[in-house]
Amino acid sequence: MATEQKKPLPFIATFAAGAIAGVSEILTFYPLDVVKTRMQLETGKSKYGLVGSFKTIIAEEGIGRLYRGLVPPLLLEAPKRAVKFAANDFWGKTYLSLSGETKMTQQLSILTGCSAGATESFVVVPFELVKIKLQDKTSTFAGPVDVLKKVVKKEGLLGLYVGMESTFWRHFWWNGGFFGSIYQVRALLPKAETPQAQLMNNFISGSVGGFVGTALNTPFDVVKSRIQGSTKVPGVIPKYNWTYPALVTIFREEGPAALYKGFVPKVLRLAPGGGVLLLVVEFTLGVFRKALGPPYI
Repeated sequence: MATEQKKPLPFIATFAAGAIAGVSEILTFYPLDVVKTRMQLETGKSKYGLVGSFKTIIAEEGIGRLYRGLVPPLLLEAPKRAVKFAANDFWGKTYLSLSGETKMTQQLSILTGCSAGATESFVVVPFELVKIKLQDKTSTFAGPVDVLKKVVKKEGLLGLYVGMESTFWRHFWWNGGFFGSIYQVRALLPKAETPQAQLMNNFISGSVGGFVGTALNTPFDVVKSRIQGSTKVPGVIPKYNWTYPALVTIFREEGPAALYKGFVPKVLRLAPGGGVLLLVVEFTLGVFRKALGPPYI
């Protein structure tokens, strides 16, 4: 984010930029997330592709269903994105200090991204659980509060953290791919001579990062959706419980393609979404730098 010559922006600026970027991204791409979840919850061979899923949801449930479950991610996006970029900034500085390097390297970028994703995952789980429960086609919950009440009543407060381990791995791999790719792509792009060119470079590197992160983490996202979408039956061991055994189960029963269910809507959201995310973050940080003046510029 900041160059070596600039004084690092205060935490509140990084927090606000991440929050603004996250809300902008989710309002733009949320329907793709609903379709992605539906495809991932479907066991066996997929009946519908991306377009078919959109058509089926609209025809059978109405266009409003494409925004069902929007409240939890909206409430989550501000702290989630803020934690993502603040954690990335924190871990980046920490690893630079520990390694003795003066500039970020690709290896440190990947390590930093993975650490930021792991940190972020602890904030995400309850919101993701509520969202998945509402997005499921068979959902009978009245809304987010109803989900919270029924889950806590049935499973206790820890019930809100079902899928914690799979969420950890989903964010670990996505952030590692996202931030690691951003570093590499930025190094390959021509140096931006104008603010417009800099914004374009940010969008391109963010989009590539979003694609790579999605390619790496989709199998973990499929498992997370299955774990959080299932209903616990007393005395019965859940079919999907731990991440890596669940990956093997899905691979064995449904084939390797099942591990990438929902990949198309997911990548259509997170590739340009990653671009929008980085674009808005960098733009917002630039506004803060100008407002604060030297030595932040």
